[in-house]
Amino acid sequence: MATNETTVSVAGVRVRRRRQIAGRQVLRHVLLLAFALVLLYPLIWMVTSSLKPSTQILADPGLIIRDFTLDNFRIGWNALPRPFSVFFVNSFIVTIGSIVGNVVSCALAAYAFARLNFRGRKVYFGIMLVTIMLPFHVLIVPQYIIFSQLGLVNTFYPLVAPKFLATDAFFIFLMVQFLRTIPRELDRAAWVDGAGPFATFWYIILPLMTPALATCAIFTFIWTWNDFFSPLIYLTATPAFTVPVALNSLLDSETQSGIGYLFAMSLLSLVPIFIFFVVAQKYLIRGISTTGLK
Repeated sequence: MATNETTVSVAGVRVRRRRQIAGRQVLRHVLLLAFALVLLYPLIWMVTSSLKPSTQILADPGLIIRDFTLDNFRIGWNALPRPFSVFFVNSFIVTIGSIVGNVVSCALAAYAFARLNFRGRKVYFGIMLVTIMLPFHVLIVPQYIIFSQLGLVNTFYPLVAPKFLATDAFFIFLMVQFLRTIPRELDRAAWVDGAGPFATFWYIILPLMTPALATCAIFTFIWTWNDFFSPLIYLTATPAFTVPVALNSLLDSETQSGIGYLFAMSLLSLVPIFIFFVVAQKYLIRGISTTGLK
């Protein structure tokens, strides 16, 4: 009899524990869902606002769509002197050029700092790290003067050319940290076989840097596509606008008449970032977990 009572009590304890665990899991998922909704609310509001007439967006700022319309997309696409396809092409040109420049130049600079022995290497590496803490706004004036004297304002060169000169010290530091995890015995083996510094980099080191290069490319894409300040400074002619600058031109600051077009085109501008992130998500996670970012 006592054995049966003990069995029943043990079973009751197990049931209560299972209920407690299930209750905690349900509470955890509810809290995570509520947190996700808070984070997604601005995006959801932008989607619903892009489907409303411009006069109702501020008058009725809720999520309910009373008068569904696609006019914001149709009119907003051609609201500026050039269709928005021109600005998308401009952004892709600047972004792809920046990715190529950062990947190539930063990889070469990181290899030099991490693998080659030359006079003043530690000093130059320290100066490079100091530039990470230097605000970009301090450099924009002298850079603008240089590009203006060269006649390159209203072109993409001021936005792309610095990327080929390894000016993004963050990516150099990231790749240096990654290269320090690669055994130097690989370099020595290549040197024994007669490979020079560049051949060692090209055939041995570069294939092993894929995670770091992918991380550099992903962050460069996101930062360059969303960059507003630099294109605003260098690009003043409408045909040369990138997407962020074109979005700023849609809104009439006095009448707010273009707010619907702004939301519609902003929603379209998020599509390339969303697609790129979905495709490159595994490379981003792998790159962060295998470089100095962790």
